[in-house]
Amino acid sequence: MNIEPILFYLFSTILVISAGAVVTVRNPVFAALLLVLAFFTCASLWILLEAEFLALTLVLVYVGAVMVLFLFVVMMLDINLTQINEGFTKYAAPGIIIAAIIVIEIGLVLGADKFGLEHYPNPVGHDADYSNTKEIGNVLYTVYLYPFELAAVILVVAIIAAISLAQRRRRDSKYQDPSQQVLVRREDRVRIIKMASEKRRSSGEEDS
Repeated sequence: MNIEPILFYLFSTILVISAGAVVTVRNPVFAALLLVLAFFTCASLWILLEAEFLALTLVLVYVGAVMVLFLFVVMMLDINLTQINEGFTKYAAPGIIIAAIIVIEIGLVLGADKFGLEHYPNPVGHDADYSNTKEIGNVLYTVYLYPFELAAVILVVAIIAAISLAQRRRRDSKYQDPSQQVLVRREDRVRIIKMASEKRRSSGEEDS
């Protein structure tokens, strides 16, 4: 008995349910945890497709780093759940309409002729020494070299822009300039004042 189709439908069902619950639950912490479940399930599907490198990358990068950061931010923010619950029914109808429009547009762009086993058959089995990491590298740095470099440039520009916005000077904030601190001299910080000493009076003069 081939267990792969059973695992595929099981993981697919869990993935669809968890992804739908991410945008429907009202508690942001539960939404983040459900997104972690969706990532794990998607990684399991990639393992079934013999894409172990992508599965491990998804678990280590997104679940291990990004989602942990999301959980810290969500739990540190004092979110008023009452206001979230009040606005859910208000925006439910427009959200459903927009989601339906997006699904229809995706279906029109992709088309029904691009789905099915005849277009995406089962992946061909490989030997034990097959490395999908090597195959991904060959495709990424040959066929998709220019898009890869363009994405890297865009990320670098985004990082520089974020740092520039975060480090901009404000008039109402105090900050230190290390370049000016290293140029400080002793004469600028310490001032020695010479004062004439006074003679201490004797005990007899103090009593008189």
